Amino acid sequence: MRLNGWLARGVAFAMTLMTGMGLMVTARAAQAKNTPSNEIGFSVSAQLPKNQANKKNSFFDLNMAKGQQQTLKTVINNTTDRDIKVRMGINTAYTNNNGVIEYMTAAKVFDPSLKVRVGEITTIVGPKTVTVPANGSKTVSAQVKMPAKQFNGTLLGGWFFKRVSDKATGSVKGTTNLKNEYAYVIGLKYRSGQEQQPTMKLGKVEAGMINYHRGILAELRNPAAVVISNLKMNTTITSKNSGKVVKKATKQAVQMAPNTLYDYPVLTGNQKLQAGKYHLHMVVKNQAHRWVFDRDFMITQQSAQKYNKASVDDNGISIWWLVALGALGMLILILIIIGIILLIKKQRQRDEDEQ
Repeated sequence: MRLNGWLARGVAFAMTLMTGMGLMVTARAAQAKNTPSNEIGFSVSAQLPKNQANKKNSFFDLNMAKGQQQTLKTVINNTTDRDIKVRMGINTAYTNNNGVIEYMTAAKVFDPSLKVRVGEITTIVGPKTVTVPANGSKTVSAQVKMPAKQFNGTLLGGWFFKRVSDKATGSVKGTTNLKNEYAYVIGLKYRSGQEQQPTMKLGKVEAGMINYHRGILAELRNPAAVVISNLKMNTTITSKNSGKVVKKATKQAVQMAPNTLYDYPVLTGNQKLQAGKYHLHMVVKNQAHRWVFDRDFMITQQSAQKYNKASVDDNGISIWWLVALGALGMLILILIIIGIILLIKKQRQRDEDEQ
């Protein structure tokens, strides 16, 4: 009976600790949303040149001529009391799976229409990792070299700055070290020659998977050197066999980078993929433009089985939630054991005092 009492009190003790820990994690998450620059440790500011097209923009928005070479400069400010290291890189912008223009990470695949990449015509001058002195600053440079042949339209990319941190929670073999990583991106927009008119094309339509979630991937392409903003997409997928609508989807605020492709995922959720012939009807529009696409496509039995088997949609829970729940279970067990040990020690101390 005494052991059962200790066990019950141990569970209560563990739950109390867990509640406190949950509050601390929530507080930390809330702070991260509005992290001041002194916690991040550094800030960056572009030194805008005379050929800045729009003076109101804080990023590089430059009027460029064919064959033009120019050095761009950015100041890194260290707001800490010790030296820090900052790693830099330059990427060509693209539209990611969320329909947002991505500057921070490199694209895995480029649209065939992209002939000139910002990441290739813009290079960091000197080392890509620099040391910024405590409470000081450092000016870094990047060299732009426009193509000798006339380019018409807009080139888009990003110059990113990422603090290199040596801090970690531990170095136990077989565990993952956690650390905070902070980064800034300064946009690189080069305008040259004649402005291009927006256009849109529909590429491949097929069954696929995004982050272990199954669905239909519709490849939307922007083959022009122009940014297309604030797009709304209405999609209807119909079975060719039955004529019934099997899926409707709406996506808003999509941003298409110049000469990019967007693998728009029409996710089916708990609805399994079925082999058969289908028809996709898609309307893509903003205030100034409207495109309508119709495409027949097929889902093979092999594809349906492949993505249904690999999907986490049937479980209603992602693989990362399973990992988190497993870790949480281990933590609760450890806390219960600690609680029981402490209560046993406390009870023994009482017994000794009574003697």
